[in-house]
Amino acid sequence: MANGLTPNGLIPNGLIPNGSITDVPGFTVGHWTGTGTGVTVLLTPEGTTGSGEVRGGAPATREFALLEPSRTITQVDAVLFSGGSAFGLAAADGVMTELAAAGRGVATPAGPVPIVLAASLFDLVASGGEHPGPEAGRIAYAEAVARETGVALSRGPVGAGRGATLGKWRGSEYAVPGGLGTASAKVGDATIGALAVVNALGDVIGVDGGMLAGSTAPAGSESFPAPVLAAGATTLVVLATDARATKTDCFLLAQSGHHGLALAIRPSHTRYDGDVVIGLSSGTVDAHLDRLRIAATDVVAAAIRDAVGQT
Repeated sequence: MANGLTPNGLIPNGLIPNGSITDVPGFTVGHWTGTGTGVTVLLTPEGTTGSGEVRGGAPATREFALLEPSRTITQVDAVLFSGGSAFGLAAADGVMTELAAAGRGVATPAGPVPIVLAASLFDLVASGGEHPGPEAGRIAYAEAVARETGVALSRGPVGAGRGATLGKWRGSEYAVPGGLGTASAKVGDATIGALAVVNALGDVIGVDGGMLAGSTAPAGSESFPAPVLAAGATTLVVLATDARATKTDCFLLAQSGHHGLALAIRPSHTRYDGDVVIGLSSGTVDAHLDRLRIAATDVVAAAIRDAVGQT
């Protein structure tokens, strides 16, 4: 099935076949891919507003407190996803340095302070302990800056998806590769896109309810065996739209994105996962918020399925 197609060949709610988060004007993506881990950076247009929500029980995040709708800061200059568990959050330092040199960030008497949201997944076993640092962040940033409009975005085991696995809820020995996926949709004049890095404990589920990728454990195997925590798990998602949206609206978009995560991953949002969704708005066109929220659910589910080469 093409990106987002249902079994009867229909494209729900404006999903764009083979769509990408970079279909949203002004948003660009770059990767650094290591041997068993990686980094993915999403750069935003100036003036982008953002919010988000954590629903997994084991997140590794940076700057997420300011995403709450009641917090003063509204702008987001970049989003970084990485492997390396909490060690990988250091990759955001490289992105901050580059953005500050470019004059991006919250204006202060001491110069701009870039707002770089970061979230990491646990891939330290798959990577042999390798974890990204600031230089990896700088390389991914440079690729995002250099990306030309219309150039296809790499999917699968690239960037932050390099060491991702999924289907670990019946034992990590039965896991299969995860990865990075993306999708987009039109909502009137607006575009909304999602990028997902799938390192889930659960399995990826198709639009027909069947398993697309997941645990290879024999039928009847025990779920959540004792050592499951050591496997590490997380699904990281960022939504971007050019529709006008307040910080509270972006929070609602992120909540709808979590609905898409739950549709495409089973089980999701466990206490072993660090599942997060970020919602971003560059605010250049008008769109109905509730229609955007429906599309947000669809594009997140499609991006997750895209990460395993199925949609």
